[in-house]
Amino acid sequence: MTKTSPDGLAAKAAPSARRRHFRMRWCAALALVGAAAYMGHEAAFQTVLSRLRDAAQHRLDLVVAGLDAHLARFEYLPALLEMTPVVPALLDAPADPDLRDGVNRYLKEVAASVGAEMLYVLEAGGTSVAASDWDQPGTSYGQDYSFRPYMRDAVTQGRGRFYGVGITSGKPGYYLSYALRRDERLRGVMTVKVNIGEAERAWRSLPGNVLLIDERGVVILSTLDDLKYRPLAPLDARQHAEVRLARPYGQATLQPADWRELNTLADGVKLVALGGRDHLASTRALQHSPWQLVVLDELEPVRVAARYAAITASLAMSVLLLVAVTLWQRRRAVRHKLASQAALQAAHDSLESMVIARTAQLRAAQGELVHAEKLAAMGQMSAGIVHELNQPLTALRTLSDSAAILLEKGRSDDVRGNLRRITGMVDRLARLTKQLKTFAHKSDTALAHVTVARSIADAQALLESELQERGIRLVVDVQPTGLSLVTDEAALSGVLVNLMRNAVDAMREAAQRELRVQARAQGGRLILSVADTGHGIRPDILGRLFEPFVTSKPAGAGLGLGLVISEQLVRGAGGALRAANRDEGGAIFTIDLPLGAEQPISDRVNPQ
Repeated sequence: MTKTSPDGLAAKAAPSARRRHFRMRWCAALALVGAAAYMGHEAAFQTVLSRLRDAAQHRLDLVVAGLDAHLARFEYLPALLEMTPVVPALLDAPADPDLRDGVNRYLKEVAASVGAEMLYVLEAGGTSVAASDWDQPGTSYGQDYSFRPYMRDAVTQGRGRFYGVGITSGKPGYYLSYALRRDERLRGVMTVKVNIGEAERAWRSLPGNVLLIDERGVVILSTLDDLKYRPLAPLDARQHAEVRLARPYGQATLQPADWRELNTLADGVKLVALGGRDHLASTRALQHSPWQLVVLDELEPVRVAARYAAITASLAMSVLLLVAVTLWQRRRAVRHKLASQAALQAAHDSLESMVIARTAQLRAAQGELVHAEKLAAMGQMSAGIVHELNQPLTALRTLSDSAAILLEKGRSDDVRGNLRRITGMVDRLARLTKQLKTFAHKSDTALAHVTVARSIADAQALLESELQERGIRLVVDVQPTGLSLVTDEAALSGVLVNLMRNAVDAMREAAQRELRVQARAQGGRLILSVADTGHGIRPDILGRLFEPFVTSKPAGAGLGLGLVISEQLVRGAGGALRAANRDEGGAIFTIDLPLGAEQPISDRVNPQ
């Protein structure tokens, strides 16, 4: 039987220990590379996700502000129509055909003027007695709407809001209702229907997708067509009963969408799965309705950027490890040199060959690293540029393309016009911001002596670009030049801006364009006139010019409220506002105010 010496056992144990240490080092290196890849992935994922969230919040601000402003435009309309004498008269005598015909035509005129889809009047029982679409197929006239929630809310709360598909027209819309009462007795309900489908078409030009969700969790507007009229979660029995009674979604089956919430990142920000794909869902509630807007962004681009970052981090760690190994090997070679002079040449040759090989690997790894870093930088830079320049580039692209076409055709004057419009876009935004700040601030100043010439000059400054653009000659005649009165200066300037802007619009097609502003003191009163050389005031509306919604402008260009408000403000200051046609052509508006007025023109006027 052979025996193994202790030296033989040590010789066998030494290679085993070296292999164990070698495996441990490789495992540690792989762990470091994996940790670097994980941390790079997480850091890039959170960074890109944060940028995506910021961009989504910015889009939400734009979309919510636009939709809130659109809905708020019509909040006042039902209440204002109550002040029209013909509507209460019809409710007193609903069977009168002449009254009904007059109200029908009046509602049609108002709807066209303010951009509402439909206006109609319901008697106390819920039956429509007048409608703006009385002469159209599928009219709402004569229909019973007592089952609609906006009718019930108007009866119980005075006002109502509702989104639904029309039972006769089949078209969806947003309904606003207002109870018409006399001596606490309900006489009827005024209702306006607003088309919000235009908002959905505007959303399709934005990045990502946009959903509008009602109070039941049902998608009522969406840039994803297959989600429309589908709830994000199954409706309960009570909600199904409400839907059967109110019929807001027409014939929709209300099949729940493939929507699943994965994680909540912050208030109003969640990760969701839609149709098997992960999205970032940013939610914001509207101010004027119980709805919520959701902006959806796919997470796949975020994950791609995170993967690139993980590859970059792992390559960087690999390079560091290779450098560390190289340095360690050099130090080992130095120790070997000091220990054995005889083995110096062999160790040196081995080390040099290893260094050459490692250097080649390092260069290859560095090339991959530079390439990956370039891809990551390009992705981040492209996202930032698209986010910052998308909207202005769209407008400038259109104008520049048009300029190129005009240049090819040799129409240099039109090219210069396009360039002036590009410059004018910036200038007009600055002037508009200043003007909006001026008119948005409510004046609480006391009455003071106001120089008439200065007020006219302030109004002229606000309209200077329009006067120059349309080639209008402004003539100002104030006698005496220091003429002044006691009133609210900002309000007087606002009334002047309104009258002068109306005059500018009236001279749009006139051959001779002259705007004359004249002020005189007569018997303790200020007589201030604004005259133009436009088309004048049509005889059919001259007598009703200071009534709400009466305007000669095309639909959408004005609500017909500017002159009403101006006349009320001047009358509140103890004066009068009159309008007439001039014999030589055009119109003239005359402001008659006491020079020592005791009441201010208290609110500013927003020109229509």
